Amino acid sequence: MTDIKVEWEKALSEKNCERLLELFDDYIDSIESEEELRNELKRLGEVAVECEEPYDLLHEIAHVYAHLDDVEGGIGLYKKVAEARKGDPEEYATALYYLADAYEHFGMPEKAIETYKELLRLEEEVLKNEREIALTLANMAVNHDELGETEKAIELMERAREIFERLGDEKNHLISLLDLAHFRYEAGDYDAAEALINEVLRNPRENEIEINAKLVEAEIHAGREDYDKAFRAIRDALVKAINVSDDVFGLVFDTLVEFIEGLFNEEAYETVAKNMEAFAELFEDDTDYFFRAIAELARWKAGEEGAKKRFEELYSKVENEELRSILDEWKRPKLSLSLGL
Repeated sequence: MTDIKVEWEKALSEKNCERLLELFDDYIDSIESEEELRNELKRLGEVAVECEEPYDLLHEIAHVYAHLDDVEGGIGLYKKVAEARKGDPEEYATALYYLADAYEHFGMPEKAIETYKELLRLEEEVLKNEREIALTLANMAVNHDELGETEKAIELMERAREIFERLGDEKNHLISLLDLAHFRYEAGDYDAAEALINEVLRNPRENEIEINAKLVEAEIHAGREDYDKAFRAIRDALVKAINVSDDVFGLVFDTLVEFIEGLFNEEAYETVAKNMEAFAELFEDDTDYFFRAIAELARWKAGEEGAKKRFEELYSKVENEELRSILDEWKRPKLSLSLGL
């Protein structure tokens, strides 16, 4: 503790944000009282706002404030940085972006939109960088969608898409098409959403873009209650995700689990049962048993003789505690209240 305390104080006195970021986790974890933690965050915040590149450190500080149920404590630091950089349009634009992103990250889409609007005015009237204008429009669209304002989201994303297409920014153009497909799906226009996904899949693309396209495609099929096709689209995404990253794989896996849970809630047991083998065969660890257990659980809930025993045998082979907890949750009987009037 003594050594890291000395290093921490030295970095604070030198206003060395890079070093403070390196020490952050270990030092903050060593603090035992909330009062001391708040005092340290205050000291650190005063230094961070003066650093040339403060944003990674601000992100860490803001998360600790959020853990203390004081999101505004972290957001306030982003505001101070933005206020201090108003004299330099480029620096101010960067500060506004990170402030808006922080609002978005901590679940305040209205505030994010307000900040993105200010950033958009700066980009359109002063900086005149079309790519940045399009990126800001896209970010605004995502936050309007978060508020359920789907038509506004479509309008803004269409503007962004047109700019990306005109600039020849193929990656962001494809991402904007993905977002538009999702928005059209939410608006109930499945045909338009499917056409946009098909356009994405016709073009050369990165794995992550293809994975997200397949997930939106699954949404569309599910919206049409074509659950077999939805499962196939998610499986395609999962196969791609295996070779991308743990984070992307986790996103797809969680999406699959949520989809299966939704079908259990709808009592679509046959659909679940017949689609699990396609996922089980992708794995060589106990995830294989997990998916086969899901199939037997569905058959058990549907009243098939012998399914309960087969489920229990497969369940016993699942060693991963998180996977077992999912099965534990799903095998519990659903509680329902029947009110006679």
